[in-house]
Amino acid sequence: MKATLLAPIAALAAGTAMFAMAAPAAADGHAETAAPALEDVLAHERRDGDRARDQYRRPAETLDFFGVEPTMTVAEYGPGGGWYTRVLAPYLMPAGQYVAFNADSDARTYRNRAQEARSKGWTERFTSGLAEAMGVEADSVMAFETDEMPEGAAGTVDRVLIFRSMHGLNIGNNADEVLGAARMMLKDDGMVGVVQHRAPEGASYDDYGARQRGYMRKADVVAIFEANGFELAAESEINANPADPANWERGVWTLPPVLATGEDDARRSEYLAIGESDRMTLLFRKAD
Repeated sequence: MKATLLAPIAALAAGTAMFAMAAPAAADGHAETAAPALEDVLAHERRDGDRARDQYRRPAETLDFFGVEPTMTVAEYGPGGGWYTRVLAPYLMPAGQYVAFNADSDARTYRNRAQEARSKGWTERFTSGLAEAMGVEADSVMAFETDEMPEGAAGTVDRVLIFRSMHGLNIGNNADEVLGAARMMLKDDGMVGVVQHRAPEGASYDDYGARQRGYMRKADVVAIFEANGFELAAESEINANPADPANWERGVWTLPPVLATGEDDARRSEYLAIGESDRMTLLFRKAD
């Protein structure tokens, strides 16, 4: 489970709603809190350290393709370092609802007690960090693990978003757990948006499924969703990078932003020129 604390987000006006509640009303009771424009969220100084990634992650185009609106309830799986959280939370919390969720931390094994403690403490750290950043009370931030879904959550979510995490769910055997929770949370017309590192055309499962390289074959991602009651509704090339051969021995982490082979690698300038990985962008709906 990814449990890195969010980087600081500049404080915004309070006004977040709990599950199954309407968008918050203004103090005078006459008007609802105004929804922010996505371009303003993306241009805010809180993202000064994130913006270099926009050319690869294309947040405006991606959220538009997923049909995300600022008045929606949107659940993000595995926020990790918070790159997309710093877009989604300011965009959604004033007039909609941002939700973070993760897999059951009791259902995995750990290398050591420190890793276990970090994993099992992510909910408290995430809620307190985001609450401070957004200028709201911690109990107004919705974050939970799949085995602790709050009462009333079922059928309340418009979109579930999974960014660059399907390979971890696949190799860790958590996909059924997480997609089952997603299906339960979603409204009847709710959808799941996925951005995932893409394996090369004709790749074998032995190289890109059974072996963890970060990349996955589209057919395998679709099959996992179909097995959990979803069907592919649409796909886009907005996060594609044809310069990435996706065949690195160290996997996707060879490329930015990780650059796992280190500063002394003679090919480092090549990795930087390629940029981030080739990615598929998929949208799923509940199957009939």
